[in-house]
Amino acid sequence: MPEATAAAIVLSRQGGSERLLLTRRNVEPFKGCWCLPGGHIDPFEPARRAAIREVKEETGLDFDASFFSYFDEIIPEQVIHAVEMVFYGVGAGNLSTSPYEVTDAEWFSLDEARALPLAFTHNDILDAYADRGRLGERERD
Repeated sequence: MPEATAAAIVLSRQGGSERLLLTRRNVEPFKGCWCLPGGHIDPFEPARRAAIREVKEETGLDFDASFFSYFDEIIPEQVIHAVEMVFYGVGAGNLSTSPYEVTDAEWFSLDEARALPLAFTHNDILDAYADRGRLGERERD
């Protein structure tokens, strides 16, 4: 049976350019890989609240979460089957990583983040986020 997880596209708009936060995992699976902040949704916990909680636990940031989309995360070689609820929004506060869960956190441009080999299916998530942004730009023209 699939597990329920939440992931966060945490944004910063400092200096006029949008940047997003990636964390480097300190736990298996994918230990040492970059990924979006997130994790498992606890029993009876709303998905949005789980995304906010996970961002706070892993990065120390407050997170203004809006729903983006869901993704099927099926990785048979890692025995992973999850339904991942993805949220996006601005992160605020002082960045401080949780040494148990993550070894590092850095801000990247969307293109820089998409060029990295991310854990789980997070490259697919960022590709969809980029496509949505391009669609939004076309709609404004």
